[in-house]
Amino acid sequence: MARKFLYLIAGATVLVLMVLMLLQVFAEELTDMAFVPTAEFTPQEKLPEKLYDDPAMWISRPGLGAKDPALWTPDGLEGEEDGSLTAAVFFIHPTSYLDRERWNAPVDEPESRRLAELYVKGMASPFNRTAEVWAPRYRQAAFGAFLVDKPEAHQALDAAYGDLLEAFDVFIATVAQDRPIVLAGHSQGAFHLRRLIRDRIAGTPLAPRIAAAYVIGWPVSLEHDLPAMTLPACETPDQPGCVVSWLSVAEPADNSMMLKKLANQRGLDGKELGGNAFLCSNPLTGAMGGSADALANLGTLVPDLDKQSGTLATGVVPANCREDNFLSIGAPPDLELGPYVMPGNNYHLYDIVLFWANLRADVSRRVKAWQAAR
Repeated sequence: MARKFLYLIAGATVLVLMVLMLLQVFAEELTDMAFVPTAEFTPQEKLPEKLYDDPAMWISRPGLGAKDPALWTPDGLEGEEDGSLTAAVFFIHPTSYLDRERWNAPVDEPESRRLAELYVKGMASPFNRTAEVWAPRYRQAAFGAFLVDKPEAHQALDAAYGDLLEAFDVFIATVAQDRPIVLAGHSQGAFHLRRLIRDRIAGTPLAPRIAAAYVIGWPVSLEHDLPAMTLPACETPDQPGCVVSWLSVAEPADNSMMLKKLANQRGLDGKELGGNAFLCSNPLTGAMGGSADALANLGTLVPDLDKQSGTLATGVVPANCREDNFLSIGAPPDLELGPYVMPGNNYHLYDIVLFWANLRADVSRRVKAWQAAR
């Protein structure tokens, strides 16, 4: 009996090792199978005029009160100055639609709405010291649109971007004309934000009003994106009117799968991104590049998904800009962050929460620097 039990344990161990090996070798193929839509692309109907005048089209905006997830703050947030920063934030949430049934999510799809609100709660809340935070709902592209280089994928992304332009125009028409603007987005939100800066900010009267642009979780090419955006990279912690961006990984990191996917993408100038350097801002120092140890981390947001809340853990996560432009956090942190680390020790979903309190301080510095310069 004991020998049979040992054989059973040995067999189970081998099976687990085989599954892990298959996941490692075929991670890309399995990911594509799980998330790339199988349906034909359906062109999105044009939104009704002035739809974004309706508060229901916003996850966050002034006037929503206690229903506004971006106004949440975690336990353990102490020592902040009184008063709000007189700035307006436009935040674009990341992909929350993971189904394969459509290339674009309907704005009333329940699960993607729930996830989007949760993302805004965790990722837009670092910006809520400002006078107003705006985060639109939009017919986002499905997650699978970023995994393949197909016409349907590009059409889905274009459709999502069209909604965001409508929302941004309402945002600009509503906020006070003398108020500085902070732009922010993560993942799909950052992908669209690059384009929005090129199309709505570069070379316009809005450009001088940008206190900072946080394009997080999507590579910002130094050669193919920044020149078209006409905003410089943030080189110092108190520099206003510039771009911040990083992509987080833990060690040992295997970025080959992600770099392969990114190679299929194009910069704002239409040229391929493969092999090009992209911006790595260090969220612990506010500077471009460099490293900082964990003691500089003012607070990582540790989520409690059951309670939809979270607490801050200080001094746990370091940050180092690697030679390949990814931001290394060292070994996986000893924190209960959740099970959403992507293959290759990719901490994409945690880009903002890893440095929640430092990002909050960074926004404050750059808005105050913008105000001081005027």
